[in-house]
Amino acid sequence: MIFSYIFAQNKISNMFSKACQYGIKASVYIASKSAEGIRTNLRDIADNIDSPEAFTAKILHKLAKQNILNSLKGPTGGFDIPEGRSKSIKLSDIVSAIDGDSIYEGCALGFESCDALQPCPMHNKFVGIRDDLKVMLENTSLYELANGLGYGGTYLKR
Repeated sequence: MIFSYIFAQNKISNMFSKACQYGIKASVYIASKSAEGIRTNLRDIADNIDSPEAFTAKILHKLAKQNILNSLKGPTGGFDIPEGRSKSIKLSDIVSAIDGDSIYEGCALGFESCDALQPCPMHNKFVGIRDDLKVMLENTSLYELANGLGYGGTYLKR
C-alpha cells in the first residue's frame, strides 16, 4: 500500500511535461508582475523561472494563442495578464493549452491502454489520485499562486 502510494506520487510529479512545468511557472510569474502593474519581457521571465529563453518563448507563444496571457511586441512589449483575469485562469487551462488532456487519462505504469475492464496493477489506486489532480487543477487559479509569490510564501526558482 505505501509502495503504491509513493510510486503514484512520484509519477504525478512527472506527469507534467517540462514545457508544462515552465508554462505554469511563467504564468504564475507573469500574473504576479501583472498584479503590480508590470508587463514583463521574455528574458526577465526566463531568468526568474530558471528556464531556457528560446524554449520559454515557444511556450509563451502557445499560451498567448490560447488567450491565457497577452503578448505585446516592440521595445515596450512583453507579457501580461489583464487585471482581474488571473482569478478566472485555472491551472487546468494552462495544462490543456500545453499538454492537452492526456494527464487525466494516463496509466500509472505507462501502458497505452488501461481502464476498469483491463486494469494495470495500480489502476484502482491511481485513478483516484488522477481524479483528485484534475479537481485541484480545475479549482486553482493563477491569482492564488501569484499571491503566494507576492508575500514571499512561495518561490519559482531555487
